[in-house]
Amino acid sequence: MSAGTKHERPGVYSSYEASGLTAAAAGGGSVAVIAAMDGADGKKSYQWTSYSRAAADVGDCLLSRMAQLAIRNGAGVVYGVPAGQDYTAALATVAALDNVSVVVCDSSTLSVQQALKAMVQECSAARRERIAVVGGAQDETVEQLVQRAGQLNCERVVLTAPGAGGSSGGALCAAAVAGAIAGGTDPALPLGGAQLYGLGELERNYSDGDIDLLVQGGVTPLETLAGACYVVRGITTRTKTGGAVDATWRELTTILVVDEVIPGIRNALRARFSRAKNTAQSRGAIRSLTVMELEKRVSREIIDSYEDVTVSALDADPTVCLVEFAFTVAHGLNQIWLSAHITV
Repeated sequence: MSAGTKHERPGVYSSYEASGLTAAAAGGGSVAVIAAMDGADGKKSYQWTSYSRAAADVGDCLLSRMAQLAIRNGAGVVYGVPAGQDYTAALATVAALDNVSVVVCDSSTLSVQQALKAMVQECSAARRERIAVVGGAQDETVEQLVQRAGQLNCERVVLTAPGAGGSSGGALCAAAVAGAIAGGTDPALPLGGAQLYGLGELERNYSDGDIDLLVQGGVTPLETLAGACYVVRGITTRTKTGGAVDATWRELTTILVVDEVIPGIRNALRARFSRAKNTAQSRGAIRSLTVMELEKRVSREIIDSYEDVTVSALDADPTVCLVEFAFTVAHGLNQIWLSAHITV
């Protein structure tokens, strides 16, 4: 409620904010946007649900434009963090934020992107799972993009290309993709084919051969069709394990499903068993709740199946309850092959 509208009389009051540009999507996840700004120290963060609020706080700059694109493409809340020259403080500020699902950074410098990768990995290991999205440098070739993806090589990092033109085009495209990821309601639904709003003409259109190389090399390609921008296929930069080619984590949906299933079960158990005894009865209830949560995800077609749900007291520590299970993620449909047998 704005200043001057606070009253003592009981009743129902309201206020509103109008913006002809963009407002956050209801139910969308949160995105943290990091962008360099003159005079910033990286220690301050803003919370925005509209472009007008972002522009009021930091002006019309790359940070507010990236926030606008994230909101327009599905983010429910954007945390804006103006970065200093080395991004170290800004990354620490974002690491301390709760309830962030996607982080996007404007820098195309590999060392900064690797620092962002390390940050999201550390947060995810601390039960605050998140995905990072970055863009390539202006006029970067397909070979250079694949090399960059290989140097990142992480299932939690998405590299988008090409940019929307200009030195900041890669950052703007990355922000739009981050918003689309955060706005997704079904983690098993492929990002490929999603339209990205608010972007201009891309700096180039890739051939089918280029797209093959990018997808196989861990880059999420974008394309322009009839004046609109679309994601060709949602890919993570994780294409190798121990130096060997490994496509296990290449599809973005795989890590998104894992980040929905594991934290979802973890939160359900925490809410129900914050104070409990490690007895056979409690362990039976824990197994029942785990099965129920897995069944929910089967019915929502997030996972195909699950098995081997076991709950036991840990031998080394009788206060620890070990819950084990296996599940198969539901895969997105990327292609349909027609095989016609024609008689003439």
